[in-house]
Amino acid sequence: MIEYNLQWFAKDGPGGEKTEPATAKRLREAREDGKVAKSKELSAAFALIVLFLVLKIFISHVGTGFLETFTYVYKLMPDFVSINAKDVSSKAVSSLLVVIFQKMLVIVAPFFLFGFVTTLAVDILQVGWKISTKPMKPKFDKFNPVNGFKRLFSKDSLVELLKSLLKIGIIILIVYTSIKDKTDYIFILYDINLNQALEMCADIIFDTGLKISIVYLILGIADFVYQKFRFKEEMKMTKQEVKDEYKNTEGDPQIKGKQRQRMRDASMRRMMQDVPNADVVITNPTHLAVAVKYDAEKQRAPIVVAKGEDHLAMKIREAAKEHNIEIVENKPLARMLYANVDIGSEIPPELYQAVAEILALVYHKKQ
Repeated sequence: MIEYNLQWFAKDGPGGEKTEPATAKRLREAREDGKVAKSKELSAAFALIVLFLVLKIFISHVGTGFLETFTYVYKLMPDFVSINAKDVSSKAVSSLLVVIFQKMLVIVAPFFLFGFVTTLAVDILQVGWKISTKPMKPKFDKFNPVNGFKRLFSKDSLVELLKSLLKIGIIILIVYTSIKDKTDYIFILYDINLNQALEMCADIIFDTGLKISIVYLILGIADFVYQKFRFKEEMKMTKQEVKDEYKNTEGDPQIKGKQRQRMRDASMRRMMQDVPNADVVITNPTHLAVAVKYDAEKQRAPIVVAKGEDHLAMKIREAAKEHNIEIVENKPLARMLYANVDIGSEIPPELYQAVAEILALVYHKKQ
């Protein structure tokens, strides 16, 4: 006979199939490791929309900036072009490049600023604000060529490839249709002045870019839904994993059950030690037993020192007989005391009269 384990045939290996939703602890640990349901496509879509809106608002600023920079450089060209190339010093060229870089930085600064703020805001809206450095730590398994080959031909890589092809195809189609509609305007660019040509090109770029951004936003929303679903599936746990996590966090249920049993046993032993100090044991007569004690100098009212039902009630009666404690049968009173008074607590005023009559009978009997 061949011995085998049915877990070998489970869908996800040992532990069985991952059918249980992720616990709060697992989600918290995944968040600390930087694993979240986030769509890069959605962030890029909002960044594109903001980019073209900023371009629409700052188009005059951009055009004026480029013209001023071109004019500035063009006027300085005669100073750098001479018969003897040695007359042009590297320091002068560096100074010119620094000035050009500063002017270009002022032109593109609004795009960088709004793009950064938009991307950050969209990421925070998707996953919240929590800084984690764990994703930055090097993982040596990523240098394993076998693992890299597996990732290259994995299902996720195939999905990313299909998304990229879809995006490229949509972008090409939108650009083609947009430019095709503006063909007549493009052919007259040579017949108009520079400012008009720049304005016309800006309108074409803005309209095309806005169309691409809207389509890209739709793709980003779909990708965000897919990433949420994918993350939820990846975070699922097997039944064994849920049990192991519960053991690690809450403790083994069997061990906790044994601890509770030991506490109950210790409590019962202490209770049975107080039975010999009782004045009377009130019974049901066989199902319930309540031991009552009263010390007029130390207590305001009688207290219940022990109580129990069935087997424990029998133990209380046996201890009472052994120590010559009076046993009085009173079914209603026994039920009331057992149900309403905790061990070590005083009896309620409503039962003073009934308990006092029994205590008086016991005291009279003992003279």
